[in-house]
Amino acid sequence: MIFQNDVYLDTHAVVWLYTGQLKKFSKNTLDILENNNLFISPMVKLELQYLYEKQRITDTAEQIINALNNEIDLNICQKNWIDVVNVALTCDFTRDAFDRLIVAHAMLDDNILISKDTNLTEHCKNCVW
Repeated sequence: MIFQNDVYLDTHAVVWLYTGQLKKFSKNTLDILENNNLFISPMVKLELQYLYEKQRITDTAEQIINALNNEIDLNICQKNWIDVVNVALTCDFTRDAFDRLIVAHAMLDDNILISKDTNLTEHCKNCVW
């Protein structure tokens, strides 16, 4: 069992949890999800809304986050924004602003990030899938 306390989820992980697609997660990842406090970057909320507006998902960011907050106590990170942005400036392995800020939220305090994105798992030491 991995117990770190605070774990961050990327947008894919949030969507799959919300839609009940638990088979997409490894046993190790499910263990992490079940035994830690779960957070998302505010950028995940923005990206969810962006996906909704592009009709890639059927529910709004607010609906998804509220449901997961009630079901699994998922919370939005409240870390200092400028501290997160300063870490994001070092994430030059991607040009995606969403990814840079999502990764930076986890990196700021050396937390685990759950992501299926191979670019993130290759470049972030605490990124798992």
